[in-house]
Amino acid sequence: MERINLGDYVTAPAEGIIATTAYGGLEKFELADFLAQWKGLQRDALITLGEDQRIHPSAYIHPTAIIGDDVIIGPDVKVHEFTTVRKGSVLCAGAQVGFNCEVTATFVGEGAVLGHRIGVNRTILGARAHLSASVTVAAINMTIDMRKPDREVIMRTGNGLYRSGTTQFGALIGDDTQTGNNISIGPGVAIGRRCQITSGVTLAIRTVPKDCTITAPHTTDASIRRRRNTFAR
Repeated sequence: MERINLGDYVTAPAEGIIATTAYGGLEKFELADFLAQWKGLQRDALITLGEDQRIHPSAYIHPTAIIGDDVIIGPDVKVHEFTTVRKGSVLCAGAQVGFNCEVTATFVGEGAVLGHRIGVNRTILGARAHLSASVTVAAINMTIDMRKPDREVIMRTGNGLYRSGTTQFGALIGDDTQTGNNISIGPGVAIGRRCQITSGVTLAIRTVPKDCTITAPHTTDASIRRRRNTFAR
C-alpha cells in the first residue's frame, strides 16, 4: 500500500509553545499512523501546555464563539462570530476562523484561513491554506445509521487504494491550497500543496498531486444567452 506522508503535504507549527508538543513533529508522521494516534497526541499536548497556555493570550475570540475544553489555540489566532471550535481541534499561530463556522477534531496550520460558513471535521489543514465561504469537509461514509459510522475511509491513489485505518477522516489539505465557495470535500481526500479548487467542486475518496487546479464541469459549461427586453419602448 502506498504511504501518505504528512510532510509531503503540510508544514508543522514553528511558532508558540505548541511547537514543543508532538505537533511540532507533524511532518514525520505517516497519515494512517497519525490518525490512529491523534487523540493521544492531543491529550499529551494538553498536558504539556497546561490550562493556562491552552489558549494563547494574544488570540482574539469573539464573545459569541464557543470553544471546547480540549481545544488548543495559538498566538494571534482570530475566531469570529457564532463559530464553534470543538472536540480536539488545534488552531496554530495566525489562523483565522470566520463567521458561523464549525471546526471539529481538525488541525488548522499556521496562517490558514477559514472563511464564512465553513464546516470541517477530522481534517488536517496546511499552513496558509485558504477555504472560502461554504466549504464543507465530511468525515464519514454514508451508512445505514450515520450516528454510528462503520465503513473504513479508503482513498484512491495513483498506485491503488490507501486505507486510512479509521471510519472517521475528512481530508488532508496541503499548504497554500486555495478554494472557491460552495465546495464539498471528503470523506477521504488528500490534496497536495498549492492546489486551487474552483467553486462548485465535489471531491471524495481520492488523492490530488501538488500544484493542480480542480474544476467542476458546470463552471466551464455554463450557458449565457441574451434575454429579450419586453419592457423596452
